[in-house]
Amino acid sequence: MRVHLLGVRGSTPAPGSEFVRYGGFTSCVAIAHDDDAEPTLVLDAGTGIRRLSELLGGAAFHGTILLSHLHWDHTHGLPFFRGGDREDARVNLFVPDQQDGSSAFAILARGMSPPHFPIGPDELRGEWSFTNLDPGTRDFEGFEVTAVEIPHKGGRTFGYRVSDGHSTLAYMSDHCPSDLGPGPDGWGEYHQAAMSLCEGVDVLIHDASLVKEELAHEAFFGHAAAEYAVELGRRAGVSQVVLFHHKPDRTDEQLDAIAGRFGPEPVVLIASESMVLQL
Repeated sequence: MRVHLLGVRGSTPAPGSEFVRYGGFTSCVAIAHDDDAEPTLVLDAGTGIRRLSELLGGAAFHGTILLSHLHWDHTHGLPFFRGGDREDARVNLFVPDQQDGSSAFAILARGMSPPHFPIGPDELRGEWSFTNLDPGTRDFEGFEVTAVEIPHKGGRTFGYRVSDGHSTLAYMSDHCPSDLGPGPDGWGEYHQAAMSLCEGVDVLIHDASLVKEELAHEAFFGHAAAEYAVELGRRAGVSQVVLFHHKPDRTDEQLDAIAGRFGPEPVVLIASESMVLQL
């Protein structure tokens, strides 16, 4: 499994010289099978999905996009994804079912249609499908994917566990475990949904929008502390934790300092747009 981190910022893009090394595009991860040249499974469609077109080398995208939730920073890249917005593209897009009777298309169109945006989802070129997704395990593009609901403010949110039969990845881009109580460390509960997603995976990509000192004042936006992500990985026997969804005003130097907070086990990496994980 080859994992491309294409957008690692949270909440809103962060342009500027102080964000160059880690990057300013919002959440998007593209996954390929080892023997494939191109990614076919994409987790979230923030502005980072624009970079997927470069990986495709001018070819159309044929594959699946799984949205973790519908906040702007996870959907705003869709109409700017050149590899998907062309006549020969085939894109299957899945949205967590919001349990209010809305179709995936209708709920996506709430933010992507006039007067908020000049076109709607049905005006994207190519063969697009929009489908509601319930928790459970399914096959997508030859990967076994398990979707589990996790706490996050402002709409139903899924974490994903992805396996190719040899390697396994857990992805929780937006996660607010403190909604379930302070937990043993004061950073949030190590609850069953999170543990089931992470247990024994090779890599955990996890929300690290905050650090522990910020939780008291900022957790109400729905995010986790980097310390929680690392301890969750340790408790679940994860080999490597990738801190993701960086706060939009967190500079490169500040992210370097966060990396220095942690010891050697588990291995902790700060997500950057240049990062490729070979599992």
